[in-house]
Amino acid sequence: MNRTFDVIIIGGGAAGLVCAIAAKRKKPRLRVAILEKNERVGKKLLATGNGRCNLTHEAVSAAHYTGSFQPQSQAVFDRVNTAALCGFFKELGLLTVRDSEERYYPLCKQASAVLDVLRFRCEALGVEMICGAAIQRIQHQGGFTVKTADGVWTADKLVIAAGSKAAPKLGGSGSAADILQNMGHRFVPFAPALCPVTVQSDILKPLRGLRAAAAVSLLRGGKPVKAARGEVQFNEDNLSGICVFDLSLYARPADTITVDLLPDYSQKEIFTFLQQHKTLFAKQPADNLFTGILQKRVAQAVLKAASIGDFSRLSAQLSDKELHAAARTAKQLPFAVKGNAGFDRAQACTGGVHGSEIDAYTMRSKRQHHLYVCGEAIDLCGECGGYNLHFAFASGIIAGESL
Repeated sequence: MNRTFDVIIIGGGAAGLVCAIAAKRKKPRLRVAILEKNERVGKKLLATGNGRCNLTHEAVSAAHYTGSFQPQSQAVFDRVNTAALCGFFKELGLLTVRDSEERYYPLCKQASAVLDVLRFRCEALGVEMICGAAIQRIQHQGGFTVKTADGVWTADKLVIAAGSKAAPKLGGSGSAADILQNMGHRFVPFAPALCPVTVQSDILKPLRGLRAAAAVSLLRGGKPVKAARGEVQFNEDNLSGICVFDLSLYARPADTITVDLLPDYSQKEIFTFLQQHKTLFAKQPADNLFTGILQKRVAQAVLKAASIGDFSRLSAQLSDKELHAAARTAKQLPFAVKGNAGFDRAQACTGGVHGSEIDAYTMRSKRQHHLYVCGEAIDLCGECGGYNLHFAFASGIIAGESL
């Protein structure tokens, strides 16, 4: 099979689908095809937001992203802001709702509805969605020639919306890296992000399976890098939870994550509580010191980390120095960073084509004529909360309108 189009889009995910819609809305006569290696489009989209699809966030701005495209990414968010994106989906028939944390979801809370409205509009506009089309080779000689197992496809313009290596079970791969590097682009290697952070600590295993509301901080050389707040999950060899996922964007081996188990209280206030508890629970074993404040296993971990490990002692026998150490540790429970949980458990990736090689106003490559790049194939990764989907949609819309 040999087919010719005006535009070929590699990747039928969030960025690729909206790119096709935007292109056809602006130029209805364009012949547009999406080549998707999976057996259906939007497979990863269905899993976003725990199946509810967190589309965007009220506070979208470059400040919530990292990567080489971050300095110029504000131009994308200025052009397609939160209101504009919600308006785009409303025109497709999807109503959105904002939750208490300023995250936007489809009103029906179903990711499948997001995919449906995108598919339906692609079909209505005459976009050809060709699935099971894994790319074997791309040549650029005047136009683009794309070879798959089922045929050869040619087009004047090419859009790379092939995603990243995150979530390989849902189709994530490094194909974008191969394609763009072969075309002479500088490519920042993909690395897992928005995933659990593997850590080393003597107190981690006793905490396994517990969750705690906390504030977390990432430290490098004792200096703060990033902070977040939410629920922390303590696992066999890692820390998890949305707030930890945000730290994973920046964490490196040898960094330290500190967990503030009582973020609404100062260290001085906690020390005062412990003085009172020392009297209230004077004849109780020392591991009852945090009764009414922390879960028992969490309290034991804090005391152990504060070098108060002899629980045969009575609370009355603890010194003020030990109470100060316990209060300080409850505010800064330390875990040494080893790495992360890998691509299988990553919601996104850092890495992609270097941001200096992409025009933020058109998503056009600065190295290849008539080549456009959008979504996860660009070196930009956002925090949890809809930021990455927003960029995928926004960059796809801009690329489509620029074709």
